[in-house]
Amino acid sequence: MAHQVALIRGDGIGPELVQAVETVFDAAQVNIDWIEVEAGLKCVEAGKPIVPEETIGKIKELGIGLKAPMTTPIGKGSVSPNVTLRKKLDLYACVRPVYSMPGVPTPFNGLDVVIFRENTEDLYAQIEYMATPTVAHTVKLISEKGSERIIRAAFEYARKNGRKKVTCVHKANIMKIGDGLFLRTFNRIKEEYPEIESWDNIVDAQCMQLVTRWKQFDVLVMPNLYGDIVSDLCAGMMGGLGVAPGANYGTKAALFEAVHGSAPKYAGMNKANPTALLLSATLMLDHLGEHDARTKIEAALRTTIESGVKTYDLGGTATTSEYAQAIAAALKG
Repeated sequence: MAHQVALIRGDGIGPELVQAVETVFDAAQVNIDWIEVEAGLKCVEAGKPIVPEETIGKIKELGIGLKAPMTTPIGKGSVSPNVTLRKKLDLYACVRPVYSMPGVPTPFNGLDVVIFRENTEDLYAQIEYMATPTVAHTVKLISEKGSERIIRAAFEYARKNGRKKVTCVHKANIMKIGDGLFLRTFNRIKEEYPEIESWDNIVDAQCMQLVTRWKQFDVLVMPNLYGDIVSDLCAGMMGGLGVAPGANYGTKAALFEAVHGSAPKYAGMNKANPTALLLSATLMLDHLGEHDARTKIEAALRTTIESGVKTYDLGGTATTSEYAQAIAAALKG
């Protein structure tokens, strides 16, 4: 029986990336029934909310979705479609695995870190207003509940996957109340996982140490804003946003996405790198219990890159479709 998965084709380069994923999934004979739903720029241009309620409802019904990059219109009063989806679906855990990939040269050999970013609170709660005509006020919201569930998710992941260390990233030396609550929650929960080494690190020191001593880190957990910044830093260490997968988990739904932008200037040029969305889709397969399919697709992707078939951002000349077809051929061969 086919797995039903909600699919958002996205804006800009999004539809081309989705087509590449479909090419690879067809070659792998993955039994997915894609249920297409709308969100993003096209909805706004049609006078609809950037994420229509029927889209939220369908993802809740199916419990799982794959999302290509979407555009947030500038100067039209629209909120981010990504933030909207995370809040309305209560996707509290953004999980970003970053690791060295054969054939993707970077100075950071041996990189293998998993980032757990709280996804619904902090400055991304979007509580802000003009206190006076010249002073903007933005609220940094940190709750014990929100902190506990992301921290516990990080420790549970470490326990399940044989990870040895969990590091809490914060700025509690300055924001003693908000970040202090996050850190205190971490220190309480870590006592339940005595087999896992745990410590905390100030976010600026964490960024410096990631690019100097990255091998000492395993699982990182942090509030929303730091998670956004640190995960993109680590994506750069991995080889760029074009190869970095992303997943968002809640208690009732999961949404998998490429974390780069929609790059509208490249739309229709058949040159974008679909690796990030494809690897996000393999995380989705793992979530669905299709572990063999995930392993086969990721092996074919590595074989393709190592053979020298790469898109322009990785120093190659392959188009989006040529790259997808090469991965498909590796699966069949």
